[in-house]
Amino acid sequence: MTATEQEERPHAVRGVVDRLDELSSSDLLSVREVVAAFGQTSFLPVMLIPALLVISPLSGIPLFSSFCGISIALIAGQMLARRRHLWLPDFIMRRRLDGARMHKAATWLGRIADWIDRLARPRLRVLTDPPVNALPQMLCVLCGLAMPFLELLPFSSSLLGTAVALIAAGFLSRDGLFVLVALLFVGFASSVPFLVAAASGLSG
Repeated sequence: MTATEQEERPHAVRGVVDRLDELSSSDLLSVREVVAAFGQTSFLPVMLIPALLVISPLSGIPLFSSFCGISIALIAGQMLARRRHLWLPDFIMRRRLDGARMHKAATWLGRIADWIDRLARPRLRVLTDPPVNALPQMLCVLCGLAMPFLELLPFSSSLLGTAVALIAAGFLSRDGLFVLVALLFVGFASSVPFLVAAASGLSG
């Protein structure tokens, strides 16, 4: 196990949400502050944050899902490339969110985090360990890249965010079952454009 993996593993999903809630005490919270708080080698917790936030009510903010998707794609891509330290472009690092909104989102996400932590346990580790873990990491990249294109379609980005959050949680807890469940959410999200198109055709 690498030093990076040893640092990432202790982070439970609830721990990530609680840490984010602590940071939300500021009036404005920047991505740079979040990355600094978790550390530049903590890829999974940092990727988990935008995945969870795009599930939260914050996803209603215009272009917020796109911002989260780009962040997820960049982080997952660097995990796939086996980088040792996380890098994000300055336009992402400078992005700020309202602390009060972040606190509300963290409170809302607490129950989801508790539910995930209760269910998570080591199993099907072949899906979370090298070399097979490269496939879920690539899936996270694709989910992130798809979010900007699905911004206007209801639920699509949240479904993809759920998939990424499950994969990140599965990696943190070495639970491959979460990775399998994530595939179902990707499938649901992929069907939304077709369902919307079909509904539009019927209404037309």
